[in-house]
Amino acid sequence: MVSATGSWRAQIVRFSLRAKVALFFSALTIVLLIAQALGVKTLAEAQEERLITALISDDLASVLRSYRSDPALMPPFDVRLNGYVSTADHPQLALPGSVTQLPDGTHEIILDDREIHVAIVSFGAGRLYRVYDFSAYEQRFRQVINALMAGTGVFALFTIWCAFWLSGLLVRQVASLAQQVKSLRLGGSAALNTGKYDEAEVGELAEAFNDYHRRMAEMVEREKEFAGNVSHELRTPLTVIKTSCELLEHDASIGAKSRARLQQIERAADGMKDLVDALLLLAREKPPANVGAVSLVSAIEEAVDPATATLKAKGIETRIDIDHSVHVDASRSVLGLVLSNLIDNAVRYTDRGEIAFSFADGWLQIEDTGHGIPADALPHVFDRGYQARTAAPGFGIGLSIVKKICDRHGWAIRIGSEPDKGTRVSLRLPAAKPARTESI
Repeated sequence: MVSATGSWRAQIVRFSLRAKVALFFSALTIVLLIAQALGVKTLAEAQEERLITALISDDLASVLRSYRSDPALMPPFDVRLNGYVSTADHPQLALPGSVTQLPDGTHEIILDDREIHVAIVSFGAGRLYRVYDFSAYEQRFRQVINALMAGTGVFALFTIWCAFWLSGLLVRQVASLAQQVKSLRLGGSAALNTGKYDEAEVGELAEAFNDYHRRMAEMVEREKEFAGNVSHELRTPLTVIKTSCELLEHDASIGAKSRARLQQIERAADGMKDLVDALLLLAREKPPANVGAVSLVSAIEEAVDPATATLKAKGIETRIDIDHSVHVDASRSVLGLVLSNLIDNAVRYTDRGEIAFSFADGWLQIEDTGHGIPADALPHVFDRGYQARTAAPGFGIGLSIVKKICDRHGWAIRIGSEPDKGTRVSLRLPAAKPARTESI
């Protein structure tokens, strides 16, 4: 059983230049603001601790001098704490017994949900506990810090708005250039107006684009002229061949075999004319003018007919399992060119068995029992000029043309194969509209 390969299309998310510039400046500014706010907060907290330490040191030195000079000023001795408890503020605070375990120095403890500073020094036979309550000051300090952080957040939002506004000014000329290029693509003008750009880089880009567009237009014009000339030059000998065949068919002296040969030549000339029309249409990128309801069975039979002799010589059967009522919406010549190339490949690389055609769910299946395609060659069968390393090399320009035509008309095509078992080509064709029932 031959399996068909699938294809996946990756989706790329793109951001505008303005969004990228705005996001970059916004992110940079917000990071700097946050770093500044955290730095100010850390510095302020450090300065607060230094200030409190200095205040405690000065006050403690003053208290010790006053107690030594006038012992009557000393507070009562607290037996529980084995020392004197002195407070810088009123009312008196009751210290926990655990402070006796603290060494001399300044310590922070939590007392009644407040952060209390206790300075401990040795004094006489005991210790002096000097208590300081800076909770009101620290609360006001935290309010200032919170206001600073809130202001940083507001300023960050303002910075984002300014970044988008400023980025719009910075990329306005790039956006204008993009609009001009879009208008140029739609045929709105012949060239970009480089005089409207006061930024040197954008002006140089517009001039370079104008030069590239001019050269591309000249090249396209030469291609169109060449395609027209080739089409005209090919049609003339084809017309001569077809006319000569028609005249020879009326010659009574020609035998049955020669008459059959003449009919093959005439069909080949018609096929060549359709091929020229299809290739000319592909080169000029114009939509086909003869799109209509085409009988799929008739189109397959016409594409198989030129290979009838080769099929008979190889002993290959053809099987068309498609109802005659199936019609597809396509150009007869374009569809014929695609089918001819696909059938030609199937005939060329099949030495025995059959070539079968079926149609289901909008997919035309062409299956053969030929050599098959190696797995490493499958991804390249539509590459121009590629030849698989098989016993019968091929898959060159024919399938490349088929892929281009299918892409142009929006027909999906897939190829699956197994070596020595065969190949299946799946071609998705649009169903004919009910109102259009004319067949070829």
